[in-house]
Order: sequence, then structure tokens, then C-alpha cells
Amino acid sequence: MEEAGSMGVYFRNSQGLYLLLLLSVSRVMCVSIHYSVPEEKKSGSLVANVLKDLKLGNEELSARRAQLVSKSSKQYFRLDTHSGNLLINDKIDREALCGQVEPCLLLSEIVLEDPLEFYSIEVRIEDVNDNAPRFSKNKFALEIPENVPINTLFLLESAQDIDLGKNSVQNYTLTPTEHFQLEVEMDNSENKYLSLCLVTPLDREEKEMFELTLTAVDGGVPQRTGTVQINVNILDINDNFPQFSQTEYKVTLKENSPQDTLVCKVKATDVDFGSNAKITYSFHQVNEKVQKLFHLHKDTGEITVRGRIDHEKQTSYDMSIRATDGGGLSGNCKVLVEIEDLNDNAPEISVISLKNIVREDSALNTVVALFSVTDQDSGDNGRSTCSVDMNLPFALKMTMNNYYQIVIQSPLDREKITEYNVTITAVDWGSPRLTSTRIIHVQISDVNDNPPIFDKSLFKMRIQENNIPGLLIDSVHAVDLDTEQNAKLTYSLLPGKVGGGSVASYISVNAETGNIYALRSLDYELIKDFRATVKATDGGIPPLSSEVIVHVIVIDENDNAPFFLYPLQNSTSPCNELLPKMAEDGYLVTKVVAVDQDSGQNSWLSYELLKATDPGLFSIGAQNGEVKTRRPLTERDTSKQKLVIAVRDNGVPPQTSTVTLNILLVDGFSDPYLKVVDVRQQEHEDEGTLTMYLVVCLASVSFVFLLCIASFVAVRMCKKNPGGSFIAAPPHFPPSRPDIPENCTDSQSGSLSRNYQYDVCLTGGSLSSEFRFLRPLIPVFSVADPNIPVIQQMSSGSQGIPELLGNKESRDEARASLSEDAAPRPGGPGPTVNQAIGANVNSGQNDWLSYQ
Repeated sequence: MEEAGSMGVYFRNSQGLYLLLLLSVSRVMCVSIHYSVPEEKKSGSLVANVLKDLKLGNEELSARRAQLVSKSSKQYFRLDTHSGNLLINDKIDREALCGQVEPCLLLSEIVLEDPLEFYSIEVRIEDVNDNAPRFSKNKFALEIPENVPINTLFLLESAQDIDLGKNSVQNYTLTPTEHFQLEVEMDNSENKYLSLCLVTPLDREEKEMFELTLTAVDGGVPQRTGTVQINVNILDINDNFPQFSQTEYKVTLKENSPQDTLVCKVKATDVDFGSNAKITYSFHQVNEKVQKLFHLHKDTGEITVRGRIDHEKQTSYDMSIRATDGGGLSGNCKVLVEIEDLNDNAPEISVISLKNIVREDSALNTVVALFSVTDQDSGDNGRSTCSVDMNLPFALKMTMNNYYQIVIQSPLDREKITEYNVTITAVDWGSPRLTSTRIIHVQISDVNDNPPIFDKSLFKMRIQENNIPGLLIDSVHAVDLDTEQNAKLTYSLLPGKVGGGSVASYISVNAETGNIYALRSLDYELIKDFRATVKATDGGIPPLSSEVIVHVIVIDENDNAPFFLYPLQNSTSPCNELLPKMAEDGYLVTKVVAVDQDSGQNSWLSYELLKATDPGLFSIGAQNGEVKTRRPLTERDTSKQKLVIAVRDNGVPPQTSTVTLNILLVDGFSDPYLKVVDVRQQEHEDEGTLTMYLVVCLASVSFVFLLCIASFVAVRMCKKNPGGSFIAAPPHFPPSRPDIPENCTDSQSGSLSRNYQYDVCLTGGSLSSEFRFLRPLIPVFSVADPNIPVIQQMSSGSQGIPELLGNKESRDEARASLSEDAAPRPGGPGPTVNQAIGANVNSGQNDWLSYQ
């Protein structure tokens, strides 16, 4: 009963506050809906369907994230967002909720987002007759002096029925007796006061005690009753009643006052004497809640605090105090206690909606959280302000009715900060101020906004030539600032050309690790370096990519033996040089020219005279290959001199090639000894037993050479590369070789530069035929008959003849060098055939030289 009364006062005040709030936010509210429901309904019972009243679609509540926000501390209703039904969440007891307050209203709000709208829901709780009338005691004792005059009224305690209206107490009945009858009076507040009226004089000597039964009846269906027994004792004469100094006491008490705090002191007096004047004080018709919170001293009349006084539960207390003398007479007064509010409640932050995970590309003003701030205190103690951290990319936006939104105010970047802890601080206006905080954790989700980044702008990789296919060269590496699938990289090789072929046929890249592998064995003499483009693509949607250049440098090995350009080492025709018998010492007989396709020190050549018919007659320059006489010729010198010359490169290990040079001693260029000499027949006579071995070797080399030629032609036919060879000589001259490196050293270092090429041709017939100076095109040196078929033999270390020169600068250099060699030497008879090589600016058939 006491709790119901306090709740009734609370809801009376709350109704006024809610009315003001509803008026203040009338611009936001679209609809104010009123429903009613009987108390004691089961949980899950239907109150109403709000879709029709709110004029919303079937799925709009769910789409707009509708929420039912209760204005009370307990959620009595719940909203089914799919059907729109407003259901009872918990069984409602109107008496426990509102007490005697009528009407009993439960206020709620439906909050819709996008756009933000509020709808007020007012549910009236209707009373049912679920409580019977009750008296505070089962028995009441009443003592009446025998001299009490007729029609004297004796106050009785009314029955309490916490139901309302017709369900409350409607009537009282008393056991019939000739001395007493029941009188019921109503005040302006329609409160019923019971009195026992004496209708006939009492005579204690006739009867000293009466036992009466008082019955209270309510008007509900079914009807409920409550009874109490009244014992009336007849006393001797006591004709004065206790009288209070005030009929009503009004006091103010601060909430949270400690126990035994004095609230007030009531005082009553009685002019009787003795026991009839001894007064005791007691509560009269107060509920249990008041008795738990306050204590009344029966002798002194002091009212002190017994329990915890809370303004938020009840703002005032009304109690009736009875003073009873020793003769049983009593008087009453009222005490009204007003509870003064203190700032003892901090603001409460209630999060209604929260997005824990936010994309880093979310638009500005995107709502991250929706929350409300309430304070149970009143006045300034109940007003509050709210704030969030200023150094975060979030801002606080206030809406109506103490609702707040946290929105994005600046762009988010997950790569800088992956998550935020947003601290919400609410401070009230009381004294001292109270503060509440709430931390919201917001995680930033990743989007694919960062392309892969390579460690270097250019990757340089080195690989030794003649590598094993499938060899790991090096690796490329890229990083992506994104995470998970957006940072998962895949490497690929972009299309490109290397030496007329696809770059994918030379190298490959591992899609996961970025390792670069060589798919074939590389040849430095063909490809010195090449570039490829590697692409790194992430796994995002859409995917982002970056590219990087990979520069593969081939490192040279000493895998090519020196090759003689003159005399041509694989020619089947004998190489004969003419030497006048009148030559003096130091006479330049010829110049041996060799090249090496390798580079660097692997191409540094040195010449050596291995074998000679007369070792003391000739010498060779170690660096320039010039064959000179060491002494003047004599009549005893053999007319045919055979020299075996070796050339060695500077590689590790070094490689060597040899060539045979035949020198014929003649009296002059018209000497009959210029006729072709069958050198092989003379060698057969000299060497004898070596013939068979030479024939076997020659046959083997010829077979290997022909097999190589056939393979070469087949490959060239497949590649259809017209620039592989250039034939500009009669069939007996060897073809040019495209695999001679461009960086060969000049003649002074022991090898012939690529730009230093010869094209020498002798006409058919005897050695005494005339010759002409024409432009050099192909480095061919031969004095053989053009009608003799040429069998090209390739030594183990040779790789062919360098390709032809195609620019004017190279031809001019060759012409100047050859002219210098062709100049007559002091003291000599004149230039030899090799020294008489000239240059011609023409091309084709006119480029051949003839000698006479």
C-alpha cells in the first residue's frame, strides 16, 4: 500500500513532465497514439497494431530500425518490428505500478531512423478487481467510557482496497447491536471515514464488552469483502480527549538523510489526570512504506528517519498521527513531509543504436551511434550536457528530446588508425556536478584503396651465361598497406620482346613469391641484357596493381675460343703468302687477325708461333699478330715455309686456336712460283704416317660441321629471320657469322674490331693474275681457286665470322686502316697481297677484289 501510494505520486509528477516534453517536441512527433489494456494480462498479449495508426508500410519498421523506448525503468512492452504488434513484455500490476493514481499511464516512444522520427505511445492501464478490501489489523480494540453521551462517534479505521473506482470499497456493514450503529461520511476528496455511533447509553454494570464485526464490501465483479473484529471495552468516566497543538504539520526533509534524523515532533495534551492523561502516539492509517521509512516515538511524539529517503522514488509523504490517552480517548493530526532533491544521481547514457564496424570510405555525417542521456534528479540536478573527444574524426550531434548522434566529421583511414575508442561524457548541472562516461568501440574496416608498392623502382638482376634452365635469378617484392584479401598480391609477367622473341620464353615469375626464374640457357654473345615488366596485383575489388622494370644482365663466361679471320682457319684451300727473296729483316710478311666473341679480359688475345719450318726466319707480334722476317733470306732457305700460329685468350681457363700459314719464297710477283702449289701433297710427303689420322679427323669434323649447318638452316627457317646471314661473295668464300661480339678489341690488342672487316677476292687462274682494290664487305681471305668447292670446318672454340658492317663510319675506318697496311715499307720490295687490301664504296658484285 505504501509503495503503491509513492508510485502514484511519482506518476502524477511524471505525467506533468511528460506532458511538457510532448508539447516541446511536438514538431518532431508525427503521431501521438493512445491505447488501453487491462492489468494482469499475460506476457505476449496483444495491445494493438501500430502500423495503421502510424501509417507505415509492413516492412518499414524493420527497415528503419524501429525501437520502442520506455519512459519507465522497466520495459513493460515490446514491439514486433515485422508485424507492427505492440505486445506485453511483462505482466503488469496496476497497483504496484501506479498505486492510487488515476489514470495509470505508461509512456513510451517509437524511434525511427533515416529520417529520425519519434512517435509517442500512451498506454492506459485499466484496473481489474483483483484485490479484496483489507484492514490494517485483524482485530481492533475500542475502549469507551460509560458516561459517553448518546450519538457520540468513535472513529474506526477504514478498509484499504488498492483497486480503483467501483472495484474499491463501496460499502460497510456492522454486526447489528442496539447500542451502536455504523456511520459513514465522505469528505470533499470522496474519502470515506467510519465512525461507531452510540445510539443508546452505556451501562458498564450491565455489559462491559461488545464484540462487533465490521465488513467492507467492494463493487467489483466478482464482489470481494474484508472483515475486522472490533472489541469495545466500556471504561469508567474519562471525558477529555487528547488535543494536538496543530492539526497539520508541514516539514521539509533532504533526501539521503541519515538514520535517526529528526523529522518533526508532534505534541498533544489531555486535561484529565492520572492514567487518563497519559498520552501515547501512534501512526494512524499509514501504509507500510511510511512505517519502514519513518519511526514515531510513542512517548515523545518525535518522528525520525528509519530507512533511505529517495526523492526520485517519492517526493512527499502524508501521514496521520494519533494521540491516545490512558482512558482510551484519542486525537489526530496530519504530518506532511516534503522531500528536498539532492544531486545524487549521475546522468545515464543509454546506447540505442551502434555500428561497431565502419568502412573507411564511409561518407561524412554517417551515423555511428544513437544514444540518449537521462537524469533521475529534478530541476538543474536533472539537466545535463554531453560531449565526446575533440581529437577524433567523430562529432556529437544533438537531436530533440535528449537524443544524441555520433557522426563522422572527417575522412577515415584504416592504414593510419584501425580502431577508435569514443568516450562519451555526460555532466549534470547540479552541485556538485556528477559525471558519467560510456566508451564506444568503433572498428574501421578496410577497403582496397592502396595499390601495391615495390621495394625498388628498378630491379637489377645478374645471371651467368650458360645457366641451367629453371635457375632462380632473383626475386621482386611488393607490399600493400591494405589488409587481408586486399593485401594479397599476385605477381605476373607482362608481354614483351627480347631479341625478336617473347620475354615469357626467357624468364618466368612465381605468382605468389615473386621469384624470377630463367627458362632457358642464356648466351651472352647473343643477348647481353634485356628488360622485362613485372606486375603486382592485389586481391581487392576492384583490384589495384603496380608495375616495375626488371633489368636482367647476362655475365660473360670464357666459352668461346679465338677465331681467325685471316687466315681463315676452317678453309679447305691452302693459305699461301708470297715473300720476295730479296726481303730484309723486319719485313712484314702478313698479319694474322683473330677475334674472340667473349668480352672483357676473355677477349684479350695474344699470338704465338708454335711451329715453323725455319724457327729462326720468322717472328710474330704477340699483340698485333704481325708476321715479320727476323733476318734476310738466303739461297739455302726452303722456298716453302710452313708456320703454325696459336692465339690464346685471357680467360680462366684460357682457350686456344691454331692456324697454318704457308709462305712461298718468290723472286717477284711475276715469278712462275706464284702458281698454285699443292701444299697437301708436299705435306703428305713430309709427314707420311699422319695421313691416315688427318683423313679420319677431317671426315669427322666435316660430318659435325655439315650436321651443324643443317641444324642452323632448320632453326633459321623456323624463326624466319631474314637478317641471320648476308652472302655477298662467290660460293668459295665462307659466310659471315652474326655471333661475333661487337666489343672485340682492335688490331693493336691482338684481335680485330667488329668494325674492322676485310673482303679479299682473287680471280681464278694462276697466282700471277692481276688484282684490283675494291670495298671490303665480308672478312674473307683466300687465294684458292673459286671453282674448288669449299668445305667449312668449325673448330671446337670458334663461333663464326662477325656480321657485315652497315654504316659509313665503319667503312671509313676499315678503309683508313687497310690503306695504312697497304703502304709500301721502307727498304721493302712493296706490299704483299695482304697489305694491298683496299676499300671500295660500292657494294654487291663490284665489291670483290682481284689481284694480278
